[in-house]
Amino acid sequence: MSELHAKVIINPQAGSRSVGRQWPHINRQLQNAGLSFDYEFTKGSGNALDITAQAIQAGYNYLIAVGGDGTVNEVANGILRSMNPLSIILGIVSAGTAHAFTYSLGVTEDDNTSNDYSYLTQPRRTLIDVGLVKCWNHGQSIERFFLNEASMGLASEIVDAWKSLPNRFGKGVNFVLRTVAGYKSLAVHRNKKVRLKFRNEVESITICTLVLSNGRYYADRMLMAPHASLDDGLLNVIVVGDVSRFELLKIRPTLYAGSHVNHSRIREIKTTSVTIESEERLLVEADGDILGECPASFRVLPSALTVVVL
Repeated sequence: MSELHAKVIINPQAGSRSVGRQWPHINRQLQNAGLSFDYEFTKGSGNALDITAQAIQAGYNYLIAVGGDGTVNEVANGILRSMNPLSIILGIVSAGTAHAFTYSLGVTEDDNTSNDYSYLTQPRRTLIDVGLVKCWNHGQSIERFFLNEASMGLASEIVDAWKSLPNRFGKGVNFVLRTVAGYKSLAVHRNKKVRLKFRNEVESITICTLVLSNGRYYADRMLMAPHASLDDGLLNVIVVGDVSRFELLKIRPTLYAGSHVNHSRIREIKTTSVTIESEERLLVEADGDILGECPASFRVLPSALTVVVL
């Protein structure tokens, strides 16, 4: 099979079901760009990972994810769990509700809406780092790779609230519903006491939220980790300390410029690994999916994934 004959994996539910409606147009544009490909739709959560594993077994070494951050994460996890992940290329058509990872790759809003997929036919490739999180889910230890970010505290509580939102009303309504859910989560949020372990150092602090960033951007194009890089072999840990709800509302606008890291109760720490423990319940989120709870450990895997870039 030709290296550039791709398996395109489409999540029709992504983008408040808009990807399913957009697929005929995306399909034509991929064909017009001259891409050689087969395609398959996902049938539910986790299915993109299974399709990826089956495609690699069948000899495909070029996988293209069509959807948001969650779809891309599943395809990437399928690649990273294969026998020779560096021989597999990941391409992305950003079409979901959230595509913070592609912003971290340097893809702009104009790029996302240009419908020019010629970059996928003669792909320019780069090696990026990935994160690996270990946490607990219903008493079982689990591992998951993440490309862009993982979080705990208020950030993961907001993602958890998003799970119960309807997705049949389109992107615009979905964005409004997510915003409302975010403010509701803030209203009931309590800061938590945690223990951070960096190498041989242990620190006990109270946090509002904690984000483990591989990429620079977060949901809604927030510049969460302005000094992060996808290829520096490090995770940027953004620690938002014991701030009040009122203070957090004042900080929120600065997230879009990345200047929040100058706040006296926010720190940005570069590290290769960190462990977080708490006696209180702390949800763990990665690339937009709730994985489980603390205790959790995170580490970076340098130059672990081959990704197509513009």
